[in-house]
Order: sequence, then C-alpha cells, then structure tokens
Amino acid sequence: MGCFKQALLTLAHLRKNETFTQVGAGFGVSEATAWRYVDETLEVLAAWAPGLHEALVGLGKGDFVIVDGTLIPTDRIKADEPYFSQKHKQHGMNVQVIAAPDGTPLWFSRATPGRTHDLTAARAHGIVQACLTRQILVLADRAYQGAGATVRTPYYHHREQPEHYQQFNRDHARLRAPGERAFAQLKSWRLVRRARCSTRRISTVVQAIHTLLTCDYSG
Repeated sequence: MGCFKQALLTLAHLRKNETFTQVGAGFGVSEATAWRYVDETLEVLAAWAPGLHEALVGLGKGDFVIVDGTLIPTDRIKADEPYFSQKHKQHGMNVQVIAAPDGTPLWFSRATPGRTHDLTAARAHGIVQACLTRQILVLADRAYQGAGATVRTPYYHHREQPEHYQQFNRDHARLRAPGERAFAQLKSWRLVRRARCSTRRISTVVQAIHTLLTCDYSG
C-alpha cells in the first residue's frame, strides 16, 4: 500500500473509530498490517505537533490564552483507580489545552490518568510557569483556583459579592467560552470520544490530531 492510501487508512481510523479489523477489511489489508500502518503514520504526525514553548512563540505581555482540561474516555484501563475521574464519573485520560482567544488550539498536553486534577496537570506540564515567564494572561475555570501567577479564575459565590465581582465573572465567561471550540475540534475525531487503544498511545493520538487540525493544506 502506497503512502497516500496508508495516510487515508489512518484518517479513516481516526475519524470513524473502527477496529483495525474493520478498517483493514475496507482497504484490503490484514488487521496486523492496518495496525502497523496506523502506528507508523501517527508517530510521524505526532512528531510535527508543537511543544509548549513553541506554541507560545509570538505571545507575550498583553496577550491572553485560554487553558482548560478534558477527559478522553477509554474502555481499556490497566488499573481502575488511577484512570477514574470523579469529576466526569468515568474512566479516561486527562488532556490539557492552551487555546487562542478565538478558540484555535495552540497546544495539547500529553495524556495523564483521568483522576489527575486540572490544576495539578497544568502545573506538571509547565503551563503555569511558561505563561508566567512570558507574562501571558491565562483565563481558566474554577478548577484552576489557586494557581496564582498570571492565571485568572472566576470568583466563588459571586451572587453574594458586589456587582463588579459579578461583572468580572460574566466578562471572564464570555472571553473563555471560545476555548470550548478547541475540544470540539479534537473530539470531532471519533477515536477520542471513546478510545479503545492503550492509554499509553492516547498522547500520540492527540498530538497527531493536533497536527492535522493545524497543518496548512494550501501548499
């Protein structure tokens, strides 16, 4: 199978989330061959995904980004507890995103076990420190309360607070709302709606999808 059909097979697998047996049958190859083609292609695509500092190039004081986390559900787990998210009440992997003000995904983190708290994940990935170094304002939800640095979160119990606190929360929600588009784009690929692959491969899948979302097809 040539490079074009190998790439097409991988795209079909990501988009439709079919098993390797199914996608292989559609392209006239065995299950093992389909797995190998997908694995090779994902590695190549993932290598093109930007790193954290690369994603922030061109941003600095006066700019802001949106940071949020999502759960990639999975039905294949090595051990129950580390992958169970109390927030989502299901097993999966936690992925953090940095999005531009218009919702364009700038960077996706590697996947960590679902029970990882968003703030813990953001610190572990270096998001908080990287944005502080560049003096980039970060808009995040209440899960990131206590991050400090340049991270701004909504006020708690804003209905009991003065009007300017309530106005801050409204403005904060309006500016942060486009960040949901980043996850909507990610989850338009059905494979990450319910990942059947090993939890160790989800990071590669996410990075590969990021490359596909941001690559320039005009050339």
